[in-house]
Amino acid sequence: MSQASDNTGREALVQVRGLVNRFGEQVVHDGLDLDLYRGEILGVVGGSGTGKSVLLRSLVGLLQPAAGTVHFLGEDLYALYEMDRARLICRSGVLFQKGALFSSLTVLENIGVPLVEHAGLSRSQAESLAWVKLALVGLAPEAGLRYPAELSGGMVKRAALARALALDPPLLFLDEPSSGLDPIGAAAFDRLLLTLRDAFGFSVFLVTHDLDTLHAVCDRVAVLADKRVRVTGTLEEVAATPDSWVQDYFHGPRGRTAQQATQTTDEVS
Repeated sequence: MSQASDNTGREALVQVRGLVNRFGEQVVHDGLDLDLYRGEILGVVGGSGTGKSVLLRSLVGLLQPAAGTVHFLGEDLYALYEMDRARLICRSGVLFQKGALFSSLTVLENIGVPLVEHAGLSRSQAESLAWVKLALVGLAPEAGLRYPAELSGGMVKRAALARALALDPPLLFLDEPSSGLDPIGAAAFDRLLLTLRDAFGFSVFLVTHDLDTLHAVCDRVAVLADKRVRVTGTLEEVAATPDSWVQDYFHGPRGRTAQQATQTTDEVS
């Protein structure tokens, strides 16, 4: 199936229409629409309880919605048989909160897991490629021999990103990748993500609450509210929306600080 595009010709690698997610009587999403276009970094924000992580789980096949469709790389994700769905999802990489690395495996073994399980490589072949991914995210070789508990928070995030990139996916899904990092570590991760996206051209669905990240790397922003996507657009377009939550979020003290930091960086560069 061919992938959808908008009226400007942009290709939508993920297209969500009429999505409904509920847990018992609690409705989290009701008629949610959203697109993720080729090569873009889409930042997804919203207040607590708006279902940002729930939406991500629906997009990567971990939570079947009650209604609506998710077209993923041209396929209707939840119309596929389970095996075909799993095969399609392997064409994406996911970085969960806190990294979700296997604690009993070394970093190198963690990166090699999808290469062995999904690409059918031998352990020696997977290890060779894992060294490449390790270097790609800026980790020193000795980090590959350590266990997750022996790493700093920033190193865990980079190792998890290396695992997400193991199969060279066209799509990345990142759930709060800078949470728990100090400002310097978070900024370094943002720069790494932007560099890799520019080099490899993958698309990124990025759940975040970090205003600095939104300013630094996101091409578009989607705001979740009232069980739907309230507004999407460039950060400037979204920040100009006459909505009380949006105004408080983007123009409060932290929002102004993030905007000033971005302006200063642009002037220096």
